Amino acid sequence: MRYFVESYGCTMNYGEGGRLSEIMTEMGHERSLDAESADIVVLNTCTVVDTTEKKMIRRMSELRKAGKEVVVTGCMAKVQANRIMIRLPGSLIIPPDRYPGFSSEIRERYGAGTSDTEIAGYSNILPIAQGCLGDCSYCITKFARGRLSSYDPDEILTRFKTLIGSGVKEILVTAQDTGCYGFDIGTDLPSLLRRMLESKGDFMIRIGMMNPNSLIEIADGLLEVMDDPRIYRFLHIPVQSGSDTILKRMNRSYSTEEFFSVVDKLRSVCPDVSISTDMISGFPGETDEDHQKSLELIRKLKADTVNITRFSPRPGTEAAMMEIVHGRISKDRSAELTEMKNKVEYENNSKIVGRVERVLITENGKDGTMIARTKNYRPVAIPADLPIGSFIDVEITGCESTYLIGKLA
Repeated sequence: MRYFVESYGCTMNYGEGGRLSEIMTEMGHERSLDAESADIVVLNTCTVVDTTEKKMIRRMSELRKAGKEVVVTGCMAKVQANRIMIRLPGSLIIPPDRYPGFSSEIRERYGAGTSDTEIAGYSNILPIAQGCLGDCSYCITKFARGRLSSYDPDEILTRFKTLIGSGVKEILVTAQDTGCYGFDIGTDLPSLLRRMLESKGDFMIRIGMMNPNSLIEIADGLLEVMDDPRIYRFLHIPVQSGSDTILKRMNRSYSTEEFFSVVDKLRSVCPDVSISTDMISGFPGETDEDHQKSLELIRKLKADTVNITRFSPRPGTEAAMMEIVHGRISKDRSAELTEMKNKVEYENNSKIVGRVERVLITENGKDGTMIARTKNYRPVAIPADLPIGSFIDVEITGCESTYLIGKLA
């Protein structure tokens, strides 16, 4: 049968969706280019915020109306199975904790086929764990993913080598909290990365999101492995608020002082490291003073990327029971944070104009451009037709707040 895997949400979910796609192909089913031409749609769901959940519900209704066979995976399959069954009665629902039996459940329902197996593309996502050690008061994902369960390092290494051997040039190592990998099995992320870097070849590794309290535990070892030029000088460290009062209400297990302490350490050893962070606007109990502290944190941090999300109460979480900030106030605060982050990001990018950078071509852009990534994982738009997966030198000729502009050097 023809199948299509449609993923939403975080990098981890896309990585798992990619692996489910490979399993479908290994079973002999034929991959389709889109949902419209597929017999089976694997809907790999996300439910991290209310708007995403509503999008998933709409998509289920669309697929049902189109008469598709739907297999629902991802976080919603774990925490909101009842809502799925209402929209897709009789459909196969496979939550993340049942992925080891994915092929068996698919075979029982749909049988197998005869297509050839292949790993396509220059880039691939490599999940290394399920769950995390946190207990954030707003997070529904912890109900879907559970406590930290790190994958066996030997199995990860086997997968990594298979990807590299197939010609993959970029591997995104990811988890719900990448920084706490191995804490439950007597190892850690730097040890895993060292083993990956023993492989020969011209490739790049991007380290996935890690919470500040996890990063603090492994900072020294991580800085050592980041000396290797095959690891992007890029770290995604979500701070979520500039107010210690709000961080406590979020159960984030660190203070703003501890956050800046580890960031300063990273920058002192690796000055060109690119920092990405996340902020939640309008968290329950957030005052104007708390908001001003978040603005000041963005101004002081000078991160290269700040992802801003308005608070969305999720069912079953502690924060859903808290008194919410009025929507208009939350919206205004989000706009202020966005204005500040755009200013900082543009200032950061302006400092790179005029440099020559070695970049990896990663995707097709708009209006005849190609998108590449610098060693710091910053996107560069290049007006040229270049092969995806190739390394080239470009001169940075301009910028916007969210990307650089370059030409062949």
